[in-house]
Amino acid sequence: MARIIGGIGASHSPTIGFAKDTGKQNDPAWKPIFDGFDAIRGWVQDKKIDVIFMIYNDHITSFFLDHYSAFVLGIDDRYEAADEGGGPRDVAPAIGHLGLSQHIGMSLVADEFDMSFFQGKPVDHGFLSPLSMLGDERGPWPGQVVPLQVGVLQLPVPSAKRMWKLGQALRRAIESYPEDLNVAIMATGGLSHQVHGERAGFLNEAWDNEFLDLLETAPEQLVNMRIAEYAAKGGMEGAEVIMWLIMRGALSQQVKLVHKQTYAPSVTNIATLVLEDLGGEPDAAAVQAHRQHMGHELEGAGSLQGTYPFTHARSHANLRINRFLHALVRPEHRARFVNDFEALASEHGLSEEEKDLIRGRQWIEMIRRGVIFFVLEKMAAVLGVSNPEVYAAFRGETIEQFLATRKVPMRYSVAGGDKVKAMDKAS
Repeated sequence: MARIIGGIGASHSPTIGFAKDTGKQNDPAWKPIFDGFDAIRGWVQDKKIDVIFMIYNDHITSFFLDHYSAFVLGIDDRYEAADEGGGPRDVAPAIGHLGLSQHIGMSLVADEFDMSFFQGKPVDHGFLSPLSMLGDERGPWPGQVVPLQVGVLQLPVPSAKRMWKLGQALRRAIESYPEDLNVAIMATGGLSHQVHGERAGFLNEAWDNEFLDLLETAPEQLVNMRIAEYAAKGGMEGAEVIMWLIMRGALSQQVKLVHKQTYAPSVTNIATLVLEDLGGEPDAAAVQAHRQHMGHELEGAGSLQGTYPFTHARSHANLRINRFLHALVRPEHRARFVNDFEALASEHGLSEEEKDLIRGRQWIEMIRRGVIFFVLEKMAAVLGVSNPEVYAAFRGETIEQFLATRKVPMRYSVAGGDKVKAMDKAS
């Protein structure tokens, strides 16, 4: 089974990525940053870490204010560098661990955390600044990642106590994963800083050192602090260090301090930390009980005849065709779908098999493959096909046969405007 080897704490200031990209390893003003990450890299290599569970916050890059969630778990196999305004960094994509991420997602939801999930989104400096420092002259760090984006920039945000509880649930999730993996939990952000308002440039190194000491020896004191207290002590943006409590909550009570360093060259006190987990092996019976707990809600659903639960695995495997059909909500995409399908489908990278499914209106085959019904509903609306016609096709019936099984033989669609009027007339 997977094992949590330890926890890592690291600032994620863009300063870090800038220093690496401009080759400042030997510049005295920048060298302490590299020294701190050298210690992390050495520990990761020594402990043969396979997967890093990466806790970070996006800086209004891939996650905008129109949909801003508290906890968003990455369930992708690849995470590219985001363009934050001046072009993306020239760094290799991080490789995601699909199996572990999907397992963690199921586990956290089973433990009553209301998670969101993301695929196909690039990651900004919150993720890349520290991770890119784990590579060496041979190239990027060779392991895999599972990212957790935490919404800490738009209030209200989850409390420090909620972060701690999520960490405890994360431990159960990782230890119940059956594959033999060495996992490190990496929390990013902080330490003290504020980047907005008249308080911009605020630092509190005394608080930073106290925070790191408490995180190691008495984390319960940090758990009971309010967001306002974190902001007062460490700056409003510095309150993001509550994310470090997810990491600490995922570790056992017994930890060994391997490395600790802070350096405050500009507007952020840049920290690196390694805590090795000294907890014993998880109880086998508890692990098995948790696995049963995870599967409880869906047990038996997969065996219902004619039923295809839309899981993370199905979603990831069919993201391309689902995304293509979802784009039918845009008028320009709809127009080209009708008038220039072949070119449009090729531009979006659809395979010939995917094109054939759409060309042939192979409704049930698309469902069986892993296309979610609610994009098929959009496709049908564009084509002037009513929902009951799609249901009939699923069942291998004519529309007349299907309507004969309903109390009222009505046809309808999610289409609007002229299309819905035309469909109503045809009914």
